[in-house]
Formats: sequence, structure tokens, C-alpha cells
Amino acid sequence: MHARPERTLLAPGLEISRLVCGLWQVADIEKDGTTIDPEQGADALEAYTRAGFDTFDMADHYGSAEIITGHLLKRFAAGSGKPRAFTKWCPEPGPMTRDIVRRGVEERLQRLGVDKIDLLQFHWWTFEHPAWLDALHEMQAMKQEGLIGALGLTNVDAAHLSLALADGIEIASNQVSFSLVDRRAAGTLSDLCAKSGVKLLAYGTLCGGFLSEKWLGQPEPASIPDWSRSKYKRFIDTAGGWEPYQSILRAASEIAKRHGVSLSNVASRWVLEHQAVAATIIGARLGESEHRDDNLNVFRFALDAEDHALLDAAFAGTKPIPGDCGDEYRKPPFLTASGDLSHHLDAIPSVYQAEPVPGRPGRLRVSSGSIWEPIAGYSRAVRIGNRVLVSGTTATHGTDRCVAPGDAGAQATYILDKIAASLNPLGAKMEDVVRTRIYLKDAEKWEPVSRAHGRVFGTVLPANTLIEAGNLIGDYEVEIEVEAVIDEA
Repeated sequence: MHARPERTLLAPGLEISRLVCGLWQVADIEKDGTTIDPEQGADALEAYTRAGFDTFDMADHYGSAEIITGHLLKRFAAGSGKPRAFTKWCPEPGPMTRDIVRRGVEERLQRLGVDKIDLLQFHWWTFEHPAWLDALHEMQAMKQEGLIGALGLTNVDAAHLSLALADGIEIASNQVSFSLVDRRAAGTLSDLCAKSGVKLLAYGTLCGGFLSEKWLGQPEPASIPDWSRSKYKRFIDTAGGWEPYQSILRAASEIAKRHGVSLSNVASRWVLEHQAVAATIIGARLGESEHRDDNLNVFRFALDAEDHALLDAAFAGTKPIPGDCGDEYRKPPFLTASGDLSHHLDAIPSVYQAEPVPGRPGRLRVSSGSIWEPIAGYSRAVRIGNRVLVSGTTATHGTDRCVAPGDAGAQATYILDKIAASLNPLGAKMEDVVRTRIYLKDAEKWEPVSRAHGRVFGTVLPANTLIEAGNLIGDYEVEIEVEAVIDEA
């Protein structure tokens, strides 16, 4: 049996445990207003560290987790034996100026008590607000200054990870949900990781404890009191319900008995064996129900062809979780701890503002701030009655920067986000779009652009025209315009 977890290189100079201790439960413990004594918390983390579980994951909103980890880090001199600390910055969407980004990062440095953050992960609520790229570019500058060791993302789909990479951001990791129930990360995202070298940090691998012997053969619970298990019950329901989930448990239990391990070990092993996965994240309860010895069993066996056949047969009876990784935070069905997030997303201010057209009662328009709009005399979008017309849109960030030069697919992803942001203040959504027109610089790049279009409009299915337009002005590979019709109540 392995006495310590396997290790892997996440980024140059950043060797980590393949079982990362997640500290999200600190927030749960402290939710009633009590605060964990940081030295006592550090004692619990030190016990994990001494056992080889020396990599910890936390966030700005995980209660006092960063402070507790800071107390732990002070106990170790610089060198190979010092624990690794990952944290996340999850700001509300808004302008990401140099000062705002640096204040957010410097707070993480201060709470951890370090001069450099081993891995800083970034979460962004809505890609319709383009400032996420501003934040990443500023964090990249801080990485070059030595304040950040490696940059990561959290809950980002393949299209936007690809966009960040194409725009020159050096991404080491993406933290996403990945389990026997939620298998989205095994698809397009893993394919991109194979090409780019980005690694996945997988959370939710045990579905909040639902992937264990405890639930095998048990009736469906009528209610669930805690947020974490409520979240993963939503995943189970979306994947087909209780019986398909029980089929997965039965298959995993049979495999577990064959290898002399636990059902949870099988669930973790299945995720860890994916090439894109650097590590899985396991909950640390700071002294409560730690299960360190059982977790180590994942390294003493491997799944064979017969095991995979059993699991694949169980998977066949389930429904795929819709969308791509991270969609559960941004669109229905909202599969989060707090459930439906539409109220939260609706409260985020639109990046653009609608204004009335002088002398034209009932007509509205939107400007994106591009330098070309006032020069050429046009609006980004105009609403007339229940029709919204969006001008030909390129991957122009801010006033004049071309995003992802040379990458047509990444530019299309950015453009479609920009179009969605243009529709929003005029009372329209992408679901209201009835026609799209795509102009390509090079017809040979039709496929990545079409795939980006399909990700957004795959259920809307508007009328579409795609043509090669020859040289577009500037370093742009693609330009897209749309028309939307808002259904009248």
C-alpha cells in the first residue's frame, strides 16, 4: 500500500500531491459566526502535511481558510517540505483595473502571509462582461513580477479556456467538477488540455459523499439539509435520477470488491486515470472524519478493461449533464449549492448601457466604446419596436485591442459574448436571435467558427449565412452580425 499520495508536476517548480485537501468546509464550520482558532486549524493541516497531503486548496470566500493556511506556512522554512497553497479570487464582474486586480491579489498574499502565491485561480461569473481578460492580463503581469507562481482558472469551459490561451495568458490549471455522475470534463475540455498542457483539478469526485457505500441500495432522500449534498443531488437528478445513479453505485461497488478497496476509491480512481487530471480535491474536515488511510488506497490499484466496461454500461443509462464545465454557474439548469443563480446573474450590471435615440421615440441604441463607432457613425446595436439589430462585431476589446490574433474560433467565442452583452440592455437575449451572418477572412477557418456558433445557438437554430469576405479590416479573422426579435407579451 502507498504510504503517501502520488505526486505530479502541475507547473514548472510546482510539484503537488495528487490528492489535494480542499478547505471549503471551513466556511461551513464557520457559517454560524464562530471562527476556527487559526493555530488549532493549522495543527490539523500540519497532520495532513506530515502524512503527505501537503497541497491545500481554498478561496477568498472559504471563511478563514487562507488565514489558517498562513499560520501553517509559517511553521515551515522555505524548501521542498513546505506545503503548497492554492487559492481563488472570485470578484464580482465589473471593471478590472490595475488597482482593483492588485488589491484582490495582495489581499490573498496578506492573508496567506506569503511573498508568492503558489497557484492563484480565477473565477468569473459571466463572460458577457469582458473584463475577465483584463484581470488575467494583470495577474499575468504579477506572475512575471514573482508575486504569483502559476495561474489557474476555475469552472471555465473549453471555449473560454481556449480563448484565454489564444489571448496570451499562461494557464496552468482549470478546476472543474468531474465525477462518475458529471463526466463533462472528459470531453472537449480534456481534448483541449491534451493539446495545450493545461491540467485539470477535479472537485466533486465523490458527489458530496453520494459516491460511497453509504448510499448503495438506499431509498431516495425526501430532503437534504446541507448545501453541499443538495448541490450534488441536483447533479444526480439531472443525470437521470435515483435509479440510474444506483446503477453507477452498483457497478462501482462490484469493482471495489474485486480490488479490495472502497466504492469511493473507485470513484476517485476513475477520475485520476484521465490524462488531463493532475489531482482530485478531497474535503478536509480539520479533525473530523479525515479518511486519510482510505484515500491512499486509490494509488494501489488500477481500473482494467472489464472495470471500464461495467462503468460504461452504467453510464449508458444516464443522461449527460448539459453544457460544458462551469455552465452550472452561468445558465440553467443551475446545479450549484444555492440552486438557481438567475437572481444573482440578473443583478450584475450590464457592461453596456442603452440610451434613447434623439428624435426617435421608442428607439434605443447601445455603444460598446470602440473607437470606430463614432468615427464611422454607427451603433453596436439598435432596437426598433421588438426588433434588435446588432452591427457586424469583431473581437475588439476595449477601444481598439484585437483579442486572440490569428485564432478564428477564439475570436468567434469573444464576439458572441460581446453580442450577448449588446442585446442584454436592449431587453433581448441570444434565445431571441432569428438571423446570424458570419464573415470570414479565410473560408478554411469555417469549422472552429461554426463550432463556436453551434455552442451558443445549438438549440436556438437561427437562420444563418456564412461567407468568405476576404481581408477584414485589422487583425480580425471573423465578423458576426445578428438580428433578434423579442416576443411581445
